[in-house]
Amino acid sequence: MEKTDAEKLAIILPCFNEQEVLPDTLRILTGFLAELIRENRVSADSIILAVDDGSTDRTWEIIRDSSGSAGPVRGISLSRNFGHQYAILAGLFTADADLMVTLDADLQDDHRCIREMVDHYHQGCDIVYGVRKKRETDTFFKRTTARMFYRLMTFLGCRIIPDHADFRLMSRRAVETLRQFPERNVFLRGMIPLIGGKSAVVYYDRKKRTAGISKYPFGKMLSFAWDGITSMSEKPIALIAQFGLILMLICLILAGYCIFQKFWGYTVPGWTSLCMILCGFSAIQFLAISIVGQYVGKIYKECKARPLFIIQESSGPLSEKSFSSSKPDEKQ
Repeated sequence: MEKTDAEKLAIILPCFNEQEVLPDTLRILTGFLAELIRENRVSADSIILAVDDGSTDRTWEIIRDSSGSAGPVRGISLSRNFGHQYAILAGLFTADADLMVTLDADLQDDHRCIREMVDHYHQGCDIVYGVRKKRETDTFFKRTTARMFYRLMTFLGCRIIPDHADFRLMSRRAVETLRQFPERNVFLRGMIPLIGGKSAVVYYDRKKRTAGISKYPFGKMLSFAWDGITSMSEKPIALIAQFGLILMLICLILAGYCIFQKFWGYTVPGWTSLCMILCGFSAIQFLAISIVGQYVGKIYKECKARPLFIIQESSGPLSEKSFSSSKPDEKQ
């Protein structure tokens, strides 16, 4: 059954040191939200919720100055930099809205697709994913590594949407389901598809950043990818066991070869090959131990059950219902 009544929309902007682009972003989104209200796609009390993730520049000052009772902009400031994924969760768990769209503050993702996302919501979808049509704005290296990452995640059994970042619409029901996920190691691109329900995809062309610098350099993206792999799949540990069996087979073949050499009276030419084998196997052992250690470290974080985020300050009128616990397993 299609939803027909206009409902409250919250556009959630995770922000970290975005002072160069934020004024234009808030101006553009304010005008776009007014269009959606005039078209009766969303209700008049819809908001733009900017989440300051511990910025060190004027980001929070801009958010605070832009928010007020007369406009749609609202803001919350986290007590420190918790990270992009946790800033998104802070917005989702704080916004008191019927449908919520997460969108990066640089507006590289096409905000005009929100109109189509809302239409899918009215047709009964709980989740609508924004997916890039192509990656022409990326470098060859970034485009290639991104494709390798999505294929690897699929191979490892993770339900991930290729070429989808964190531009998506979620209904209140989907967000409340996400709130029930207790883990502290958050990888939303893999977690949200696990919610299930009716979903849809909206395709768009990603634009170039107009100002500021990317908050995801290669090193940080590599760390994010590794977090995603270890948070969503246990296959790396299974692969270690399989690799260990292969190495055991190789060792048996080498042992047979050495026995053959011994009986036929051949001498060992030196210790170089032995050292290479020892060093190689030692490196493999250290690699295996480090992978297992990553999982143990994640278990350690889960056991501590620390808050996902801490809200230090808010700006603009937000209902008391908005301020839910930062712990996902606690109900409002």
